[in-house]
Order: sequence, then structure tokens, then C-alpha cells
Amino acid sequence: MSKSEENLKEAFAGESQANRRYLAFAKKAEQEGYKQVAKLFRAAAEAETVHAHSHLRALEGVKSTKENIQAAISGETHEFKSMYPEMIAKAKADGVKQAEVSFDYANQVEKIHAALYEKALAELGKNKEGDYYVCPICGNTVEEKAPEKCPICGAPASKFIRIS
Repeated sequence: MSKSEENLKEAFAGESQANRRYLAFAKKAEQEGYKQVAKLFRAAAEAETVHAHSHLRALEGVKSTKENIQAAISGETHEFKSMYPEMIAKAKADGVKQAEVSFDYANQVEKIHAALYEKALAELGKNKEGDYYVCPICGNTVEEKAPEKCPICGAPASKFIRIS
């Protein structure tokens, strides 16, 4: 791998993380009543997304939809089979309960994501449409209708975010 490729990967990761961090900062600024600061954080987050997408295109990291779904399945599967179990075990050993819960929620949801991508791959080209619902507490992702109570974290259906 060339140094430029390494740099693109590092820049992609950094810009992606900045986007998510700035969106979290915007949410907090909004909660504290700082609407203009929240807007600035959201604007900067969008700019970081532009940068991240540019770096990913330069890496030729966006392929056909079929290839992208296969890459997503691979990534999600790695997360729930290898990455998160190790992180959960380390958080338990370290006695960092908040990290353990965060990793556990993510681990459970990555299994769901992998299954949803498997289904999407199997149905690719059939043009089926429907909404997804995402739990804002744990990230649980479901099709068609939010459950009465999130089976992962217990959040009520009213909290789920509809993705249409």
C-alpha cells in the first residue's frame, strides 16, 4: 500500500469521526439552548462528510450496490464475531460498565445489520420498499414497525426514529 493510500485511509477515518463527533456536539449545544453553535457544528459535520466521501472515492471504496452490500455484511460480521466480543471482555475485565454496555448494544445490533444486509442482497433488484426504525438508545434497527419495547435496551416504540 502506498503512503498516499495510507494517508487517504487515515484521513477518511478522521473526517468520519469528526462528522459524528460534531453531530453529537450539535445535539448537546441544542439541548443547552445554543442554536447558532448547533448549526455551526452541523455545518462543519456536513463538510467533514464531503471530505470523507471524497477520500473514499479516491480509495475506490465505493463499488456496485451488490459489492457494497457484500462489504457491509463482511464488516458487520467482523464486528459482532471478533471486534466487539473482545472489547466487551476487556471492558468487563477493566470494570468499565458504561463501555461494556455500549459495546454490548453495538454487538447485538451489528448481528441485526448483517442479517438485514443479507436479506437486502437476496432481494436485490426486486425493488421492495418499506421503512426502517432505529432505536436512539442502542441502535437496534428493525423493518416496517418499531417494537412496543426495544428487545435490546427496553426503549419504548415512541422513541424509535423512522427512516424512510
